[in-house]
Amino acid sequence: MSEAERGRLVIDGLGIEYARWGPRPQDAPTVVLLHEGLGCLDLWRDFPARLQAATGLGILAFSRPGYGRSDPVALPRPLDFMEQEARTFLPQLLDAIGFRRGILLGHSDGASVATVYGGGVDDLRVRGLVLLAPHLFVEEVTLEAIRATRARYESGDLRARLARWHEHVDVAFRGWCDTWLDPRFRDWDLREYVPYIRIPVLVVQGTADPYGTMAHAEALEELAYGPVEVLRLEGCGHAPHLERPDEVLRAVADFTGRLFGLYEARTPLATG
Repeated sequence: MSEAERGRLVIDGLGIEYARWGPRPQDAPTVVLLHEGLGCLDLWRDFPARLQAATGLGILAFSRPGYGRSDPVALPRPLDFMEQEARTFLPQLLDAIGFRRGILLGHSDGASVATVYGGGVDDLRVRGLVLLAPHLFVEEVTLEAIRATRARYESGDLRARLARWHEHVDVAFRGWCDTWLDPRFRDWDLREYVPYIRIPVLVVQGTADPYGTMAHAEALEELAYGPVEVLRLEGCGHAPHLERPDEVLRAVADFTGRLFGLYEARTPLATG
């Protein structure tokens, strides 16, 4: 598997850590990874390197603003921060890395950001979406799981564990937890974006996910204009790429192979 090339970008005044595996975005289609609400660059673990080996594509992962060793953000976060991230921050990041063609692969809140981008940003460079355990709206099961996570953060060892990965751990945790548990956030709903998604979508959802149900995958199947494939993983929880990596890697490699083809994935992009 290829070694990561690490660096730092300044996007909208914020320092953002990133790592890249395989071909540069200027040379091949690229998969841009968008992590979950308590994730960061390093919490993808070995998935990016394995994904590069499975697909032959370029892979780029970064810590979203407020996470990992990227710069912190002001709290409280606005309730529409994921929509703002998709519409304002992500286009600048794609431009900064020289993104020319590829897909967005998001997990949990990162999948929500990818959904907004796919349905709300006119960017012909993005040819598909892979959504792992996406959130399109608020479910009570999600709030119950977040309340339990908050209790472990305040009274258990979760804060110390997360501090290994997040330089500004309270910003990372409170920005996620306090937003989701704000009573006004119950009306948050991204389904308005889905009918405008005209590119292929792969959804991966575990049936034992404590943070969400199959209802989000079903909404994508029902509402999206473009084709939607669903990989339903029986007994899998909220992190299918870590819990069932082989199945996820096969599905993503098949999806990207049909989008880009083996030849294009391993040769430079034509200009123009």
